[in-house]
Amino acid sequence: MRPTLVQATGPAHTRIYAYGAARGENAVPNDDLVGPIDSSDEWIRQRTGIVTRMRAGAGTDAIDLATDAAAEAIAASGVPAADIDAVIVATISNPKQTPSVSAIVADRIGANPAAAYDLNAACAGFAYGVAQADALIRAGAARYAVVIGTEKLSDIVDPTDRSISFLLGDGAGAVVIGPSETPGIGPTVWGSDGSKADAVGMNHTLVEFREGNAPWPTLRQEGPTVFRWAVWEMVKVARQALEAAGVRAEDLSAFVPHQANMRIIDEFAKQLGLGQNVLIARDIETTGNTSAASIPLATHRLLTEHPELSGGLALQIGFGAGLVFGAQVVVLP
Repeated sequence: MRPTLVQATGPAHTRIYAYGAARGENAVPNDDLVGPIDSSDEWIRQRTGIVTRMRAGAGTDAIDLATDAAAEAIAASGVPAADIDAVIVATISNPKQTPSVSAIVADRIGANPAAAYDLNAACAGFAYGVAQADALIRAGAARYAVVIGTEKLSDIVDPTDRSISFLLGDGAGAVVIGPSETPGIGPTVWGSDGSKADAVGMNHTLVEFREGNAPWPTLRQEGPTVFRWAVWEMVKVARQALEAAGVRAEDLSAFVPHQANMRIIDEFAKQLGLGQNVLIARDIETTGNTSAASIPLATHRLLTEHPELSGGLALQIGFGAGLVFGAQVVVLP
């Protein structure tokens, strides 16, 4: 008689226990970047809402930033590092193709031998990581997970590029996720549109660079294409995430969109009909666009400045290169 396999099951619900954050050491004002792109501080502020962006020094990489953010989140969560059994890192700026950022970070924070893997979903990476941690825990594949978005985008920008270089910053944001007696993470609405893969991404391959046929690969974007897609298509996704979670816009305490552009954030809020009672994350003004790190960094700042948000509902949505997107409603710790 064939034996019956045992299949793991986990708790019915999960929640975010705590956030951690790390930003690049250096505040870089617009005036430091305008020369090579023949621009001005006023132009950048009007187009993006950015006044300064945080960038890391030469001796700091995405792994260092991720380690610091994860360590803070674990300390605030009350969960011993040794009890973390999954580390998920969202990044597009691992300084090496392999090994993963996550395995190194897991060891540095004392979670060895946790399962560890990186995911590449650009600016939607953190939302993807939260979806996966939630699913892993509820399936019984892990009990506590750390999800980190980390980027050192200053390594992959061309200072003369007017499409994206002045937008980008460096940093990492992390959360600890674990079992909950009540639902703390709503259903994730996610997806992709690879037909628009050329809208934002790297301009060359590492093979082309190695063979001397192209310069060092850097990020580029078709700004108008990305702007239109984000404003019109991603608002639909945000509404779907609210509906999937069974809540309305007026039930929210906070809205945390990917910190891509202040104009996109403001248009989002307008189309969603968010009232004055909903706090909107605008971390981009002083941190810049940090891709996978932007949502947890912005949430960390909101919670630091407004501790009364604890226990409230936040809608978070990430969107970017791929094109990919992911959104969910979460209970703030």
